[in-house]
Amino acid sequence: MTSNTKPKAVTYTIDATNRTIGRVASEAAHALLGKRSVHFTKNQALPIKVVIENASKLHLPERRVKGKVYTRFTGYPGGLYETRMDEMIAKKGIAEVVKKTVDGMIPRNKLRAPRMKNLVVNA
Repeated sequence: MTSNTKPKAVTYTIDATNRTIGRVASEAAHALLGKRSVHFTKNQALPIKVVIENASKLHLPERRVKGKVYTRFTGYPGGLYETRMDEMIAKKGIAEVVKKTVDGMIPRNKLRAPRMKNLVVNA
């Protein structure tokens, strides 16, 4: 028998100090999807807020920072743009890199945007 109670808003805090970006992002994505909640359903974005703290203290190897390339395509001929991780950190900050990493771990469907709105990254 199921109950019609609404799940309460939950906040998860993740400390990123001396951890790699992938491990922090996968933990945040897991929480945003609602996999930690007993109210988990695939077709709903639960009211779960994830806060990543100390993002500036992430362990980022020099090889990763220089070698990771983000690409985007405008759809027009010659419209392929590439940005290295160090350029993105200098231009937009480490928070944008963490958000982009978590965004890549969320399924590409209608619930992606509401789930990503619940992610807060504090540098």
